[in-house]
Amino acid sequence: MQLSTRHLLGIKDLTPGDISTILSTASQFKEVLQRPIKKVPSLRDVTIINLFFENSTRTRISFELAEKRLSADVINFTASSSSVAKGETLLDTVNNILSMKVDMVVMRHSASGAPHFLAQHIPAAIVNAGDGINEHPTQALLDAFSITEKTGKLKGTKVAIIGDIMHSRVAQSNIYLLKKMGAEVTVCGPPTLIPKYISRALNVEVSYDLKETLEWCDVANVLRIQLERQNQVLFSSLREYSLAYGINRRMLDNLQKDIVIMHPGPINRGVELDSDVADSKQSIILQQVENGVAVRMAVLFLLSGGRNPSDN
Repeated sequence: MQLSTRHLLGIKDLTPGDISTILSTASQFKEVLQRPIKKVPSLRDVTIINLFFENSTRTRISFELAEKRLSADVINFTASSSSVAKGETLLDTVNNILSMKVDMVVMRHSASGAPHFLAQHIPAAIVNAGDGINEHPTQALLDAFSITEKTGKLKGTKVAIIGDIMHSRVAQSNIYLLKKMGAEVTVCGPPTLIPKYISRALNVEVSYDLKETLEWCDVANVLRIQLERQNQVLFSSLREYSLAYGINRRMLDNLQKDIVIMHPGPINRGVELDSDVADSKQSIILQQVENGVAVRMAVLFLLSGGRNPSDN
């Protein structure tokens, strides 16, 4: 099993066949994770560095756990405690690390395109763990895996992506993946948080009406308001946002059907989701976290040119 690319820089670069291969491989690794002994020797003697220039808890821990479950040698790097804080360039940092014979680099960076820059200059395989407001491919893959697990399919599934679309790399990667796999996609949020070009450029529907969107969709993937990425005031207050676009239990009870609730985390409880929605039976947020390990195991395994996971 192999992918058509030697890096995972974004969903934009993957074929539908690549996506299907990653999801089917993740399914096999999820079975491995249910075993009493969850570790397999698939990446023994492979050295992976987690290169995080941006704060992260969930993604970094998920990658580290995936790497250790595959028996890789793992190095963790954070920019705040490194020579980057002293002014060292990105390329110098990575070349110094590569001189230690690193095989793969998992990278998160605040600059869009940083992983693509590295891929042009170093021989190691690069996995994009989030770059600026560009892409977050493994989040989209684990979201797709979770939707498939819950609904049985991606093709024809109606998925609403709700919230801060403009600043979300998760939204962009999800849109690329869902459209490639035949899902129907609507983005919903305040006009100030939805890019003007998105309908034409990414072939998605745009809605500013939350109630209408929830009545349409099978799955609601709700995004966090990313105040740290906003360099201007785009709505008057979090309370106003919550009143217009926050999802509460009463809204779901008034629908004529049950919809699936997703969130990439961390949740601003009481803003985009009330607790009785986030913790409800319709929510698959914790399943997303669990599936993230299996999906990232699949990505690392396939980029290393591994054999069938069931052979382990």
